[in-house]
Amino acid sequence: MLRVKTVEIGGVRFGDAHPLVLIAGPCVIESQRHATDIARALRELSARHRVPFIFKASYDKANRTSIRSYRGPGLVEGLRILAAIRAELGVPILTDVHEPSQAAAAAEVVDVLQIPAFLCRQTDLLVAAARTGRAVNIKKGQFLAPHDMLHAIEKITGSGNERVLVTERGTTFGYNNLVVDMRSLPMLRGLGHPVVFDVTHSLQLPGAGDGVTSGLAQYIEPLASAGVAAGVDAIFLEVHENPPQARSDAANALRLELLDGLLARLTAIDAIVKGRGAASDAGRVTSNA
Repeated sequence: MLRVKTVEIGGVRFGDAHPLVLIAGPCVIESQRHATDIARALRELSARHRVPFIFKASYDKANRTSIRSYRGPGLVEGLRILAAIRAELGVPILTDVHEPSQAAAAAEVVDVLQIPAFLCRQTDLLVAAARTGRAVNIKKGQFLAPHDMLHAIEKITGSGNERVLVTERGTTFGYNNLVVDMRSLPMLRGLGHPVVFDVTHSLQLPGAGDGVTSGLAQYIEPLASAGVAAGVDAIFLEVHENPPQARSDAANALRLELLDGLLARLTAIDAIVKGRGAASDAGRVTSNA
């Protein structure tokens, strides 16, 4: 298995033979109570399976298909909510930034700054995120080959920040569709940094829902399983207790009640891939319990 640099974020370690990490949460902050309840449920499930966990939610979805779509509570209120969740539950937090001016404010609150796929070549945004000193998760653009991400990575490392994660989230496949080339996962890992597999957004059908993004949530389990078998360091899932009512990414979010079984499957696969086999449970380290 390819070796990569270890990245530590709030006690959670990515890379090499460290256990699979779960990055999960609702697509967008719907309310403080909703985000907190989801975060608490995810923390409990991840602890049950001894899976290190980072909570993800967006304060603003600036790339919604339609101008009528819900974007979130905004920077100030959204960061206040994320700070409250971090303080109450003690979990590391990931959120995305869309403009260089947002990076410093977000870095005061969260542990990981995420660069959206469509913005992965925006130099000013990458440099601003890097200079905060927070870990940076760069999503591979739907229009890029895996090796093209080397240049995005170098914009972070060249700014003095080695704490980089790279995320695969599917490649444009004709109109309103994405495909995941499983070769891309070891290819990305070959660039020397931990790789996250964003299963949720890989199952989008962009713009296919007449003003909203459609999706294929029924394929979350097989796609996630294949990604873990390919040796990724983390799985990214958007999770909601009632996906049809979710205010963003409703068609490709995982129903919360299904996560327990999915984590059991993924941790078993991860143990085999990383050479721990059936004895893996004894060797796992619980994070954020």
